[in-house]
Amino acid sequence: MSSDTTLPALPVTFRPGRTRAVLLTLGVVMFVVITAVGLILEKLNPGERVSFVFTAALFLGVLVLLSRPKVVADEDGVTVVNITRKRRLAWAEILRVNLRPGDAWVFLDLSDGTSLPALGIQPGIAKEQAIRDARALRALAESRGTGSESR
Repeated sequence: MSSDTTLPALPVTFRPGRTRAVLLTLGVVMFVVITAVGLILEKLNPGERVSFVFTAALFLGVLVLLSRPKVVADEDGVTVVNITRKRRLAWAEILRVNLRPGDAWVFLDLSDGTSLPALGIQPGIAKEQAIRDARALRALAESRGTGSESR
């Protein structure tokens, strides 16, 4: 663990805030615009209007799912919430926290030999924040679990 990385107070939630804000804003704007178009067009029958609203809700739902990822660290471990799955890990299960150049998000190397993507820390729009978050999660994993010192 580097000396410049301080341990955050627990519980702490890591999530791509800017990406989430863009996705949710875009989803709401798309919903309003598509619904307004469906209601304004005079030649549409009620079924067609409903299909416009349904399509708008579908787009919004997809963007809400895409904005869902987060990583929550607490005293007992880490909860990784990805787009459609949620997984709870004890600190001892996390061997290493990786964010290599070119990675789209953090990967957690686990004690069972697998690697779990943690989409809640992603360098897309806010690269520096993602690096800080990955370092903080790595420091927590090293101080509370087996960490990379066990390898």
